[in-house]
Amino acid sequence: MVGDTDDDIETRRRGGSGHRAVPHTADVRVEAWGASRERCLIEAALGMVECFADVTAVRPTSVERVRFAQDTDEDLLTALLDEVVFRLDVDGRVPVDLEADATEGDLDVRLALADLADVEVTGATPKGVSWHGLQIGPGPYGWSCAVTVDV
Repeated sequence: MVGDTDDDIETRRRGGSGHRAVPHTADVRVEAWGASRERCLIEAALGMVECFADVTAVRPTSVERVRFAQDTDEDLLTALLDEVVFRLDVDGRVPVDLEADATEGDLDVRLALADLADVEVTGATPKGVSWHGLQIGPGPYGWSCAVTVDV
């Protein structure tokens, strides 16, 4: 990805995964990477959560599963991030951990959730995902994605 540091590139070469927030006018831009599409999607969701909450010391109070049947990788990315926003807005819960598996073309996601009241809120909560500048795809060191989150 543009802006990768030497450390980021070396981590990706070794099959590592991760995410980071990059400056963006009035919104948050999240870049994520992983050895597989599923790991990249999870890192994007974790990166979005990290932009507004510190969940490092929080234990989940529930676990739920969601299946996403989408036509494209871009659809999967937006659907997963929209699910995080939905859980936050409607249920008042935030994912503290996620896992994903591809099953028959769909994406099965396990969300370990905690109440927002138990989380240290560190920034503006996300309101939605922008399609403008959204990217996801395989590259020489695995999968990467970039997405702008409306706050």
